[in-house]
Formats: sequence, C-alpha cells, structure tokens
Amino acid sequence: MSETTRESMEYDVVIVGAGPAGLSAAIRLKQLDADLEVVVLEKGSEVGAHILSGAVLDPSGLDALIPDWKEKGAPLNVPVRKDNFYLLGAEGKVRVPNWPMPPLMNNHGNYIVSMGNVCRWMAEQAEALGVEIFPGMACSELVWGENGEVAGVVAGEFGLNPDGTKGDGYEPGMELLGKYVFLSEGVRGSLSKQVIAKYELDKGSEPQKYGLGMKEIWEVDPAKHREGTVSHTMGWPLGSNAGGGSFIYHAENNQVYLGFVVHLNYENPHLYPYMEFQRFKHHPVVAELLEGGKRVAYGARAITEGGYQSMPKMVAPGVALLGCSVGMVNVPRIKGNHNAMLSGKAAAEAAHAAIKAGRAADELTDYETEVRSGAIGKDLKAVRNVKPLWSKYGLSTSLALGGLDMWTNTLGFSVFGTIGHGKTDAAATGKAEDHKKIDYPRPDGKLSFDRLTNVSFAMTNHEESQPAHLKLKDPQTQIEQDWKTFAGPSQRYCPAGVYEFVDTDTEPRFVINFQNCVHCKTCDIKDPAQNIVWTTPQGGDGPNYPNM
Repeated sequence: MSETTRESMEYDVVIVGAGPAGLSAAIRLKQLDADLEVVVLEKGSEVGAHILSGAVLDPSGLDALIPDWKEKGAPLNVPVRKDNFYLLGAEGKVRVPNWPMPPLMNNHGNYIVSMGNVCRWMAEQAEALGVEIFPGMACSELVWGENGEVAGVVAGEFGLNPDGTKGDGYEPGMELLGKYVFLSEGVRGSLSKQVIAKYELDKGSEPQKYGLGMKEIWEVDPAKHREGTVSHTMGWPLGSNAGGGSFIYHAENNQVYLGFVVHLNYENPHLYPYMEFQRFKHHPVVAELLEGGKRVAYGARAITEGGYQSMPKMVAPGVALLGCSVGMVNVPRIKGNHNAMLSGKAAAEAAHAAIKAGRAADELTDYETEVRSGAIGKDLKAVRNVKPLWSKYGLSTSLALGGLDMWTNTLGFSVFGTIGHGKTDAAATGKAEDHKKIDYPRPDGKLSFDRLTNVSFAMTNHEESQPAHLKLKDPQTQIEQDWKTFAGPSQRYCPAGVYEFVDTDTEPRFVINFQNCVHCKTCDIKDPAQNIVWTTPQGGDGPNYPNM
C-alpha cells in the first residue's frame, strides 16, 4: 500500500496499545508536561476489550504512577487475604507451605483485579489529563523516516477486500507521526516484531519463551466463595508432558477467576493445551468449587516467560518497546502488570527529557538503562533461572533448585549464574512419530466445554469481508511440515479453533477460520516452521472481554 495517499497528524509521542504500559506512559507524559501532545491508539473496540490477565496485581507500579489511586477510585477492591500453593496428583493435593518460599513470593499487599477494568480506569485518568485515546484503531504499518528511524504508524485502515484490494468503502487510514513512538502492543506484537528484526534488537539475548494462558470467569455458589483467596497449582494433569500450572482467584461478587497456563516449549505435538485446561477442572478440588456455578467468560493469550536474559534491546531510532513487547513477566510470581506500568513511566520520563532538550527520533537510552538497572531489572534478575531450570530438570527438581536460587538472589548472588533457554518454543516441537497420542475425555458441558462453545464467551468477532489477518508465508509448508511431519499441532495449540485440516484422507487442505481468533498469538509463536504470521485485523475486531 506504499502508493496510498494518507492524511497525517503530528504528536510529540504516539503510543500503540492501551494496556497498562501504554496508558502509564501517556499518564506520566502529561504529568510531566501538560502541553505535550500524546495519542494512544488501541485496536480493541474499547479500552480493555483485548486485555486478559490473571490477575493478582502488585500495586507498586500504580503507587509510583498515581500515588493517590485509592482516593481516585481505582478498581482494586479485593486485597489478597489467603495465599495457597498446591501440588496436584490425579485425585488429591499436597499443600506446599508458605514459609520456605522467598519473600518475593508473598502476595500480602497485592490485589485480585480485572486488568481490563483497571485499564478502563487508567484511560479515564489519562483523558482527564488531556491524552487523546482512539479505540478501534488498529496500527497496521510503521512509518519510516528519511534516515531509517521510526517516524509514526498507520492506523485506521478499513475496507480492504479479502484479496487485499481496495473495496468500495475503502478508508486508507491516517499516518500518526511522533517525535517518539512507543510500542506497547503486548505479547508478540506485529509492529514490535518488525522493529526487533530490522534493528536486530534481540542479537545477544536469549530466545524469548512463552506460555499459553487460558482463563474462564465463573460465578460460584456463595457458600463456596472465599473473597481474597489466591491458589496456585502445579502438576496434574500436565505431568511430564509440559510445564505449567493453574490459578484460582476468588474475586468480588462471588466470581472466581480460573486460569491454566501451558508452557509452549512442550515437545509432544499431540498435546492439546485447551483440553488440558478442561481436564483440570475435573480434579476433585476444582470440581467441588465449580459445581452449581456457571461460566460467564472465556479468553486466552500468550505470556512472555523468557525473563531477564530474553529481554531484547528496547530502543531504536524513534521507537521504544514497552511492557510485554519486551517481556517483563516475573514467572514464579506470575506477575508482570506492575513492571509494565513502571516501564511506561520510565519511557515517558526519558522521552520528556529528550523533547525538553530539543531531541527527536533518536534512541532513548535512558529508558533502557532505567529498566535494566532499576526496579524492573531487580525484580526479573532475581528469578531469571526459574524458567530454564524448570525446562531443563522438570517440576520436582526445579522447585528445589529454583527456590534455592531465588533465596541466594535475595543475598545478592546466584549459585547458577545466568542459565540460557536454548531453543525457541517452535524449535522445541518434536516430530509426531516420536511421541504418543494423548486421549482426552470429551467435555461434559457442565464443568468442561468444547472449544467453539467456549469461544462464544469471548464475544470475538471479525468482519468476514476483510483479508485474513493470519497469513501463511508458504501455503504448501503447512501441509508438508505442520501436517505430515508434526500431525497438525496447529489444530490443537490454538485455543480458539482457528485452524483445521480437512480432506485428510485424500488431499489435505489447511483451513483458517480467522473469525474465531482471540488474538492470543500462540500460532505465531508455536508453529514449528514459523510459517504462520499474526497481523492486525481492521480496528475494533477481535474479542470483547468485559472484565478479564
């Protein structure tokens, strides 16, 4: 579309993504200088529509950004009152006591929240300061400056035909130009991928690692509800097939946030993460809680798990990567929102200082320095070996070794140094012939549900007349490798049923049902041949999460 003529608007800072990182950056910029022109572009139909997180929120990021958040009505209403950790077997559980765990694992002072609602509240604070926020505006392209710097983004292109040609109602979108562009797209953002590749920002860092997080919200019997209780489990049903675990958070209004995470470095291509989640709900501990209740929402998204050693360089000329675009999740704590907020604050402060000094479109090195040496870096460095130890030694051994490493890090050193991750999650996938098929029980429609029924509770929607936003580099590769070598894992790793192989007894065909997509990005991460590329659909399309 390079020949397309577009109107343009100029800002001091253009922010892509109205998540905790992007909104924090916008708020901080306006706190520092009310006259700065700041715009936030959000691909969801509204702020919060594409936000999915556990979530137990460490309020340290919010404390730094908006110290009087309580007085301003932030929706942090449920403090953590009880913290449980269990190892599950097929029928029972063993509670792991809290006292041997390092202090950083303590949830005292944290809150059970809907991050979608927290972001909606943050957007209100940003708009009150004069930030312009445009939901329903997917950013489809980067705008490059004369010297190769990132100068802006293209947002709001609508009306393309399925073949990519311009339809009758075509709208070309606008170029939003800024002295600096912040990419806070979340995990595996399409523009962030381009920037990382163009500037080789990941050169010298370990491969990024990921998990697939799936979440349901349940309304449970009030007699079973324990507001403020946080439980995490590991073990069954995954066993040796994959790393991962669950969370069960008792929120307000008799609601329980039920989540299941599968690490995407699993080898067996027959593994079906969604069905592992559904099977988990039949464990006696979980089934007893859910019986008599009802599921009211479902969603899924990938999680960055590589940690400290996988963070790429965060700045390039004119652009900075924020939050999960870098990967700032503390894996053992299962928390990253506080670091996302702190990264937005740090990027804003660096950009403000640069603009005040008359600079533009250069590298905001002060931002990167603050992330690596400040609170974020300290938070992530202390737990950097937990994920690779788990991947290398499995659950039981890594619990002991990871705990030891976290304890020694509280004293300022690590017995292991810094352990690498090795392969990407895509490369970790084994050939189908080397692994056994897994027999999954059929969903019962009461505790467990088939995938497409559950996807309807994500309220996802994509205009069918547009081009598919899930693209294949080479269609034949999907047959020759995904199907013939790996038995079609794309049919299983997608938590929304987007991909299927048909006519497999004759001439297999690969079908992409892009309307089902919940924007989790798992396909972009786990496809063994890296043949599937996730791009943004037109603005406003995708899930519409009410309070995830």
